[in-house]
Amino acid sequence: MEYYTLSNNMKIPVIGFGTWQTPNDDTGVNAVLAALKAGYRHIDTAQGYENEQAVGKAVKQSGIPREEIFITSKLTNSMHGYDNTMSSFDKTLHDLGTDYVDLFLIHWPNPIKFRDSWQQTNADTWKAFEELYEAGKIRAIGVSNFRQHHIEELMKTAKISPMVNQIRLCPGDTQDELVAYCRERDILLEAYSPLGTGTIFSVPQMNAIAMDCGKSVAQICIRWSLQNGFLPLPKSVNEDRIKENLDVFGFELSDADMKTIAGLTGCAGLASDPDTIGF
Repeated sequence: MEYYTLSNNMKIPVIGFGTWQTPNDDTGVNAVLAALKAGYRHIDTAQGYENEQAVGKAVKQSGIPREEIFITSKLTNSMHGYDNTMSSFDKTLHDLGTDYVDLFLIHWPNPIKFRDSWQQTNADTWKAFEELYEAGKIRAIGVSNFRQHHIEELMKTAKISPMVNQIRLCPGDTQDELVAYCRERDILLEAYSPLGTGTIFSVPQMNAIAMDCGKSVAQICIRWSLQNGFLPLPKSVNEDRIKENLDVFGFELSDADMKTIAGLTGCAGLASDPDTIGF
């Protein structure tokens, strides 16, 4: 596994195993176990996914030392604010069966519950994040689905800059201005939904590139993400696909292919507006 280096000099594996919509039962446990067996060392979960217990069980059952596995979770929308963050983080540690997480993110910047006060609520939330970070309970802190104005507002009171912004990045959905803004501030871009939606697999240009490279469309998507310097988080519960999605280090896409893929605007949908989401 290769690694990126965060702004606090912590190493993070360049591919993570996504668990959105992965059930909190034996299916979820077995999926994470399969990922760890295949060589993943970065597992991405969230309070809102309601599967932290399955992730924790799999990490324990794997027999791999905890310090060798990078675990990310995210604060759920209903628990923003200082006190809520502290109490929900304690539950995350309990459910994961660990005494620290490697990365903790604010999942969305402007949930509907706090829409009239999102600026202050995010400031209060981030204060809790900073305290947990300084206490060693979180090794790196960041955000998810934050756009430029959300980050600028957060930095009015923050002592520590976000180290990560996890956003939707996939072929045809590149969010170029936001990516440039984050890179100028040494904020690593994590790519959730790197395979887009099911429609990506029927895009003719993607299939043509995959055929030329002798790879699957999923592998092309993940390789494209890596060559852009993103950190993709592919998800699957199928053991063969889990292995396949990690087999992306033995080839490179040409400049022409990279340009073609980036130009497929909207081929797999576009990111939701975090200021108008209904949750």
